[in-house]
Amino acid sequence: MARIPERFIDELLARVDIVEVIERRVPLKKAGREWTACCPFHNERTPSFYVSPAKQFFHCFGCGAHGSAIKFLMDYERLEFQDAVEELAQALGMPVPYEGGARAAEDHGDLYRVLEQAAMWFRQQLARSVEAQAYCARRGLNADVLDRFRIGWAPGGWDGLQRALGGSAAQLHLLEQAGLLAGNEQGRRYDRFRERLMIPILDRRGRVIAFGGRVIGAAAAEGHDGPKYLNSPETALFHKGRELFGLWQVRQASGSPSRVVVVEGYLDAIALHQHGLPVAVATLGTATTAEHTELLFRTAPDVVFCFDGDRAGRAAAWRALESTLPRLRDGRQAYFLFLPEGEDPDSLVRAEGGPAFAQRLAAAAPLSDYFFEHLASDVNTATLDGRARLAERARPLLGRLPDGAFRDLMLEALRARTGVGAQRAAAPPLPRPAARAPSIRRSLVREAIAALLADPALAQTVAPPWPFAGLQRPGVDLLIELLELARARPQAPAVALLEHFGGRREAEALHRLALAQFPEGHDLAAEFHGALAQLARQTHAARLEELTRKLQQQGLDAAEKTELQQLHALRRTGEA
Repeated sequence: MARIPERFIDELLARVDIVEVIERRVPLKKAGREWTACCPFHNERTPSFYVSPAKQFFHCFGCGAHGSAIKFLMDYERLEFQDAVEELAQALGMPVPYEGGARAAEDHGDLYRVLEQAAMWFRQQLARSVEAQAYCARRGLNADVLDRFRIGWAPGGWDGLQRALGGSAAQLHLLEQAGLLAGNEQGRRYDRFRERLMIPILDRRGRVIAFGGRVIGAAAAEGHDGPKYLNSPETALFHKGRELFGLWQVRQASGSPSRVVVVEGYLDAIALHQHGLPVAVATLGTATTAEHTELLFRTAPDVVFCFDGDRAGRAAAWRALESTLPRLRDGRQAYFLFLPEGEDPDSLVRAEGGPAFAQRLAAAAPLSDYFFEHLASDVNTATLDGRARLAERARPLLGRLPDGAFRDLMLEALRARTGVGAQRAAAPPLPRPAARAPSIRRSLVREAIAALLADPALAQTVAPPWPFAGLQRPGVDLLIELLELARARPQAPAVALLEHFGGRREAEALHRLALAQFPEGHDLAAEFHGALAQLARQTHAARLEELTRKLQQQGLDAAEKTELQQLHALRRTGEA
């Protein structure tokens, strides 16, 4: 399997700014030499999540989550290690080298390649189709938008793409795996997309993973051979319940948007982008899932769900609300906007313009208003029975909300409307977060490790043989391993050394030592060398005691007598 060299990881972690990486996803506040926030990995009211720019790692004193910028992306964005490394490297303009050549086959590099080739081919076909270009003009899709969303055209016929890209059996197999070819009962392959406007679906790194195809013009009116919208099937790269169309373009327009607008169709999202609202995404022909809502809130603190005002649109909105409730931690807000009957975001923004549509978004109903309006739509809250029914409907849904100010306020709102509170057992007191700077008494070994993690360059000031190697003390072997690792990787920041121990039982202890706070102007080198010297003296003293006891019991050989004399000399000079 292809792997990324450690030296590249060291350089990447030395150059990356972890505060910038995390702040693009989680709002941070300055707190002395560090930055803090409510932890994105568990529900909490008091911030216990800290980011250290000096040490380039994060740590949550509430749930224990910790690590480097790479680890943060893996946990927060649900990326594999190589994908997290590539995302950070891309932001810094650093090409990722792989030992043994390109990424391994299981990383689907060939699938990405063939999907990219298909996207380029569809773009070429759009330039050759008068009908498709005329349709784009009627829809107001200008050249900038066509380029930004890489819109193309799948011409008629059964094998245009297959003939263009399927030059070998292996390539045909890839086209099939990518969802671009389909087959009939006779085993004949044919192009899945024909006579459709082709809209690439991109992943969080801007790579093509699938397509959405829309029939146009007369074909749409006459009932084209297939649905109006056709998505790629589920593949190794594409899972429609986890992806959002337009999210890449939203993040390109603003790395940290204050809100995201969710619409139902690709062209709805594209129209909003074109009219000065580059915050729109679309679900991919499926209801809003839990993965969708988590991804949305990781992109922006405010999410506006924009649906048609008909029965189907309101049903979709309620499903979105149900998916949203468990993810409404403090600081997150959801809103709902229903459009006039017969209108969709595309038609409306083209008719009234971007500023007018922005006003509609600003007037969207908060989730709390929509929640109680929907549940009370068919009950009479002026009666006792009606209020009881509303309370019974609301209580299990409110139980899905995470603890926090919003849940408390929703319970108060229910009580105000019905006179009935949500019944729940008194919550146990929240545990106090651990102190930010552990004040535990450190042994000499821990003292040396803490200093080394604060300044890994200290390892270059000492060299083996280690005079304390034979000392029977907890952590000595770990100290030696850390010293040798830091000497072998002189450019590695502390966080890269910590990554080396990830998954081992020593990892947690090392990370706690890395959290140690040293006063401004503290002489780390003096502390480090002092601890090592004291360990050496303890080693000499233990060996002196051992040889003296052996001399009294059974005598020493010549080498041992010489060693004993040397140890006595060291003791007299104060070095042992």
